[in-house]
Amino acid sequence: MIDIGGGDSRLVDHLLARGLRCLTVLDVSHTALARARARVAPLAHHVSWIEADVTADTWPVPPVDIWHDRAVFHFLIEADDRAQYAARVRQAVMLGGSVIIGTFALDGPERCSGLPVRRYDAEGLCAELGDGFTLEETLTDAHRTPAGTVQSFLYVRLVRQR
Repeated sequence: MIDIGGGDSRLVDHLLARGLRCLTVLDVSHTALARARARVAPLAHHVSWIEADVTADTWPVPPVDIWHDRAVFHFLIEADDRAQYAARVRQAVMLGGSVIIGTFALDGPERCSGLPVRRYDAEGLCAELGDGFTLEETLTDAHRTPAGTVQSFLYVRLVRQR
């Protein structure tokens, strides 16, 4: 399993606590990865920590059965970045594997942390990944930020068919 943008996420903590050991966390922030490694010590050695931009072609792509991304994809404004992301998904996710992506829904904010974002419905998000994936589940969520703002999220789970 790979967690894209998971540096400050607590997902890896929970997965390690459940006994999972084949985990990868990718994040652009060295600081966020260091905090996560320190937080899960002494189990940090069970995780492959990758400091990289998900759209870069310089990080090793481990084969995974689950690709998880909560709130990275919607920051990819440029079509080339989204195409590179989709190519990385195809490289990494094994046949029959799941791709779980959370983005801002169509009624979500247009900016986050001062940056522009793209908003999606399930069909638009599936189209970005291209052929070879089947939409299995969708979920919407009214996420409350620490500042108390409500942001509309869309989550999809796709299965790689080819």
